[in-house]
Amino acid sequence: MSKKPSLVFADLEGKIYDWSELEMVGRGGKGFQRLETGDWIPLPEGSELFLLPRRYPVGYHPQRRTFETLSRNPFDRGKPVQAVAAFVAPAHTQLFLAAYQTLPEAPLLPLFAYTAVGWLDGRFVAAALRIDSDQRQDFRHFDPDRIRRNARRRMERDRSNRLVQHLGKCALSYGCPAARNLFLSRWEAPLPTSPVCNARCLGCISLQERTGLKATQERIRFVPTPEEIAEVAVPHLKEAERAVVSFGQGCEGEPLLQGPTLEKSVKLMRTATPRGTIHLNTNGSLPRRVAKLCEEGLDSIRVSLNSCRPGPYQRYFRPRDYSFESLIESLKIVKSRGGFASINYFVHPGFTDSEEEWSALRRFLDETRINLIQMRNLNIDPEWYEKSLGLPEDDRSMGMRRLIDRLRSSYPDVRLGYFNPPVRG
Repeated sequence: MSKKPSLVFADLEGKIYDWSELEMVGRGGKGFQRLETGDWIPLPEGSELFLLPRRYPVGYHPQRRTFETLSRNPFDRGKPVQAVAAFVAPAHTQLFLAAYQTLPEAPLLPLFAYTAVGWLDGRFVAAALRIDSDQRQDFRHFDPDRIRRNARRRMERDRSNRLVQHLGKCALSYGCPAARNLFLSRWEAPLPTSPVCNARCLGCISLQERTGLKATQERIRFVPTPEEIAEVAVPHLKEAERAVVSFGQGCEGEPLLQGPTLEKSVKLMRTATPRGTIHLNTNGSLPRRVAKLCEEGLDSIRVSLNSCRPGPYQRYFRPRDYSFESLIESLKIVKSRGGFASINYFVHPGFTDSEEEWSALRRFLDETRINLIQMRNLNIDPEWYEKSLGLPEDDRSMGMRRLIDRLRSSYPDVRLGYFNPPVRG
């Protein structure tokens, strides 16, 4: 019998222990599950461990063949414990959520993804897999001193460019990997533009109206001019390795609401250079503006969605004045003009891998013919998300590994990944 990871837990001071009498387990949807070989990997470098207050960890007792809740510290009886989860590094997709029992009056968890974590052979392991081999956001590729020097130099040189100043804060204060790569003159660079949005996503990381839930980063407060945008984008497009510049970042609202600004910016970029990829991350709500951007030189698009079914989509995104059909039309427009189309498919084990969602995803892929599915983990309190969507208790789940296998066998031409690829040299 293969060796399985042990349960990990933390005391109230935050010290983390492993408890070998219980196996690490995961949660898919609302049920606990034992893990099989292939369901875990060594905790990727750059991942973080989170304590889950007023939540007891759940493990599996192999002798008693039962799932058990650990409520007291076995090394210090009488002391309560708390569950632990992993926030896995970019390029990795979670297979199982952390398993725990929530106590009354537990606080809402911050906007991160909570992956099951355990201990095996002297190291932490996480219930995840690497979905994208691209190393553009791998921890080891970032030299903090070099980023700091380059960002400050650029901010001093371009003091009148508000976008440069904003991105400098993103790199130095928030550690945004895309902003850091901009100041390292490589790969994908961000171009945030919009302080407003036409959706009210439950898990919006830049603006939260709910009491007790804080956005993880500050939203941009101005609309940069086309010239400010081009001043950031053009040198990157001309000089960076595998250059991509992207509208639509975590520190903004919906970029399509700044359509005229984006159109002028793309025109300035393409007038200056044919090199590099101009990309748009969006909710796809305004297809006509997508068409205009394609006419000016937009190369690729990524539309975010949590579900390929209108009902769950609307309950999470809470769109204002646009429909689910709008984002489908935007993807089809880009494809019809020879562009590269992808989706940012928010992964939530137990929902994303349900049979109902798989059927809807197949219909979606057959209609849109997109090129890529980015399988990114949804940053939200799992129980709050499930309650908000009204998920049924008996939703059938195939498991994330099986979903990925089905996608690869049924749609071999659709890539699975995590990042926006360069599609123009």
